[in-house]
Amino acid sequence: MSERLQRPRAVLFDWDNTLVDSWDCIRESYNMTFRHFGMPDWSMEETRERVAASMRDSFPAMFGDRWHEARDVFTASFAAIHMDHLRPLPGADDLLDVLAEAGITLAVVSNKRGSFLRREAEVMGWTPRFAALVGADDAPADKPDPAPVHLALRDTGLEAGPQVWFVGDSPIDSHCAVNSGCVPIIIRPHPSYEGEFPYPPVLFLSGCRELSNLLREL
Repeated sequence: MSERLQRPRAVLFDWDNTLVDSWDCIRESYNMTFRHFGMPDWSMEETRERVAASMRDSFPAMFGDRWHEARDVFTASFAAIHMDHLRPLPGADDLLDVLAEAGITLAVVSNKRGSFLRREAEVMGWTPRFAALVGADDAPADKPDPAPVHLALRDTGLEAGPQVWFVGDSPIDSHCAVNSGCVPIIIRPHPSYEGEFPYPPVLFLSGCRELSNLLREL
């Protein structure tokens, strides 16, 4: 499959569990919110299966008329702990270096709240690497809508299309890639579940290091 790929002019990354390890923090923030409402905790497996959409897209179905309250509880819970959990995934630094050295435009399209995303990128020292850091609520709609992709590319001189790769770890990322006409690529260590990807990625790689090796070949 990789021999059919062409070297990208831009790579758009998801953030959580694509470049940074976030599952423990995400799970605990959800469970802190559930406890506020007297709801049962999620296991890690349930968290991995259910978390992808932004709060404005997922919380109304989860919490009904109290979703604004749930949003506030989750936001406060996440704000209290997320910096303690922040760490890059193995090979993420090298991957970004490989792309920068190749002159490839980089941006982030995440369903994490934009203020959290940009704070984390700043602390990681990664902000200068990206042309844009687009989070939830920054665009008129969130992933899988193509709006945040277009916003991320707005000032780059590039348009969404086959010359742009969208790299993430979940079905919503490949869905967003397809919706925007970009090349969907999934990187994560655990394999897909049966029927998990209604919009299959062009490539399914084990992580940042494997993607670095592929880009070096191209």
